[in-house]
Amino acid sequence: MNKVNVAIVGATGAVGTKILEKLLERDFPVQSIKLLASKRSAGTEITAGGQTYIVEETVPESFEGVDIAFFSAGGSISEKFAAEAVKRGTVVIDNTSAFRMVENIPLVVPEVNPEALNNHTGIIANPNCSTIQMVTALQPVKEKYGLSRIIVSTYQAVSGAGAEAIDELNNQSQQFEGRVSNEAAILPSASAEKHYPIAFNAIPQIDAFDASGYTLEELKMMNETKKIFGDYDMSVTATCVRLPIVTGHSESVYIEIDTEEVTVEELRASMASASGVVIQDDPGNQLYPMPLFAEGKDEVFVGRIRKDPKQRGGFHMWIVSDNLLKGAALNSVQIAEKLIQQ
Repeated sequence: MNKVNVAIVGATGAVGTKILEKLLERDFPVQSIKLLASKRSAGTEITAGGQTYIVEETVPESFEGVDIAFFSAGGSISEKFAAEAVKRGTVVIDNTSAFRMVENIPLVVPEVNPEALNNHTGIIANPNCSTIQMVTALQPVKEKYGLSRIIVSTYQAVSGAGAEAIDELNNQSQQFEGRVSNEAAILPSASAEKHYPIAFNAIPQIDAFDASGYTLEELKMMNETKKIFGDYDMSVTATCVRLPIVTGHSESVYIEIDTEEVTVEELRASMASASGVVIQDDPGNQLYPMPLFAEGKDEVFVGRIRKDPKQRGGFHMWIVSDNLLKGAALNSVQIAEKLIQQ
């Protein structure tokens, strides 16, 4: 297998550091790795795999000779530099929302729609973290039984909002007194008019609201799921909530399948056969997925699978995954691995 030159944009961030770890851990065929970030971070030393890397400032010329570039520095940076990278012959795997819903840019989860990579023109979008774990778990169900409706409520970790959100949770937890925390500047989103403490709280808003009453995070899940599955007639509805958890997104998912008289055992078996999915579903022994135990693991965990008591073809389940790994860094690296295989 030919070795490739790699760049990571946003290398000092939570996802960027995980991408570097996964590249080294999975023996990705790297010829060289270039770590890129803002001018402020230039000169920072990052040690991984026994080697020290020096972070460089991201400029258009950074992509000369780079085969694959992972972008995870925010949508504005992707919009500014992705085209510059492609112009220099680089394939961009973008972790932001900048290109996900652009018609001619593939939105890829390798276990679900790897064939979409055949149509890329230089930029490949990595889906939203919550979307990735849900479609990974549901793909075998859709393939075997058909899937017409999804209703999902997410319980998302603060790491999905970046390192500042983690710091805010830690600080609020220490400052918490009289059930009030005095410092809140990040959540539900940094640009919001009001901010609420996340410590000992649940915030039913992730990102801004649009005129429909849904948040942008909810719309991402709804629209991305349809694009990945290639089914724009599918009914998908999401409610996204932020919880005081550092890492690991959880989802309560209700689905309606097209095939009648499917048992829980059959549905469970279909998901158990899928790559990257682990079933933890033994209520009698209190076995079910939890974010605390999913942290640091690559898989998507599924449990609490049960039939709806009234709706034929209706099932409920609980899906958990590390949002920084399968929800971001790992999925990006798997996309790159598929590219090289092709």
